[in-house]
Amino acid sequence: MQSLITSKYQTTIPKTIREVLGLSVKDALEWKVEKGKVTIYPAKRNFLKYRNAVKIGKGDIDSDIDIARNLRTEKYR
Repeated sequence: MQSLITSKYQTTIPKTIREVLGLSVKDALEWKVEKGKVTIYPAKRNFLKYRNAVKIGKGDIDSDIDIARNLRTEKYR
């Protein structure tokens, strides 16, 4: 597979590669150069940066289940 480098030194990742790697918009890539070859792979996501981003409290599991069931029902109508 080939892709061109634009005047801004950008390139497009072929669709098949994006699908295989599960890439989407805003994903980060890691670049590694060894012995004249470049390896590109998805960057590991730092999930700890999201710690305390969502405030949680005591929940009502029965209510949550009902809400989830209703949403699923609406989705398939």
